[in-house]
Amino acid sequence: MIRTITVGLDGSPASLAAADWAAREAQLRDLPLRLVTAWEWQPPAYAPATGLGVPVPSSGLQRAWAQRLLDEARTHLAERRPGLRIDADEISGLPVPALLTAAEDAELLVLGSRGLGKVAGFLLGSVSLSVLASCERPVVLVRAAEHGEQEPLPEPSVRGLSAGADDRDVVLGLDLHEPSGAVIDFAFDAASRRAARLRIVHGWTLSPYYYGGALMPDLNDGMATRIRRELSDVLRPWQERYPAVEVSTQATVGGAGRHLVDASHDAALVVVGRQIRRAAVGAHIGPVTQALLHHAAAPVAVIPHD
Repeated sequence: MIRTITVGLDGSPASLAAADWAAREAQLRDLPLRLVTAWEWQPPAYAPATGLGVPVPSSGLQRAWAQRLLDEARTHLAERRPGLRIDADEISGLPVPALLTAAEDAELLVLGSRGLGKVAGFLLGSVSLSVLASCERPVVLVRAAEHGEQEPLPEPSVRGLSAGADDRDVVLGLDLHEPSGAVIDFAFDAASRRAARLRIVHGWTLSPYYYGGALMPDLNDGMATRIRRELSDVLRPWQERYPAVEVSTQATVGGAGRHLVDASHDAALVVVGRQIRRAAVGAHIGPVTQALLHHAAAPVAVIPHD
């Protein structure tokens, strides 16, 4: 079975921006694009201030709205991406289980994120967060683009940096304690397809040893040297597999979350991992990923791994 790039639509500006991003990704990967929407109405999480209930639309109206949404999105994307195969499906059921089912046959699931905040999007909504916490396929969250900006598509024949390539990096948040091959490979592959640089950010903790209130520089220099060596060892197989990808590493003091948020402001994509935990309750999203999802200014790819 050929996997698809699947995008969930709900009619919001963020989901339409996600559809644009997903269409470009489908072209980069030479895969079909699948548009899906769950037509069963989901009641609001909070009661309205008036105290009056919100009437539930009939199933016929819900399905008609869903079909119109898919038709309009499909027409828009077909005009922007001639030659791209685009399928569209209405899925019965509530959004979270419907999207999780749709993701099972997807190479990648793309969702919109609410654009809150003065500068960066707030990449969380009840549906996106619930899907992200449970999905076992890669998920990309995309906020509504500002000023209609679009990530440019590099020339198909170009491998490596050129005038046709995006000048923004792909950024990878790498955990050296539990490096995941799936996460690293996704980031290298994304950079290769975009003919972009790959910037790798790893956070490390300063040595706790002090002398007279000052850090002992020899110990910390030794730790920095060890971190650089470990990064080199972990990345070597992928640098050999993707020789055209230019790589830079950034070992930062403290947690990586803030540094990844900073890096997202001039990034094409930020890639992080999420360890799969099949517990009964909880969002199961680590603190670095959580911080990035709240404040990132670029699309965020979250790659599940064991």
